Amino acid sequence: MTIKQTDTFWAKIYIAGPIAGIEQCCRDYCQKGLCVTVTPTNYIYTGGEQTGAIIGLINYARFPMTEEFIEESMIELGGKIMISLHQLSFSVETPKDTRYFEREDIGKKKE
Repeated sequence: MTIKQTDTFWAKIYIAGPIAGIEQCCRDYCQKGLCVTVTPTNYIYTGGEQTGAIIGLINYARFPMTEEFIEESMIELGGKIMISLHQLSFSVETPKDTRYFEREDIGKKKE
């Protein structure tokens, strides 16, 4: 048996939207050689709820990546999903921090 080991690091995207659309965006994005998990979830908040997903990417020991690559990939993927599915925002969580990303092109007054 071969054992490979790498430093633990992960990132997760939290985004609302139809699960089929989220999965298709992930399929398209992962063509470049990534493997993500897609876990359907429900976001329940004051005044409503939405369906969506938590998308995960780990530092897989078979094909190790840098923390920066993992973070940048998930921010890029989250942005692509947000735009494609007409969402207003998403969050990316890592062991270091959680960042919130919001569209600037919606709800802003055009000048």
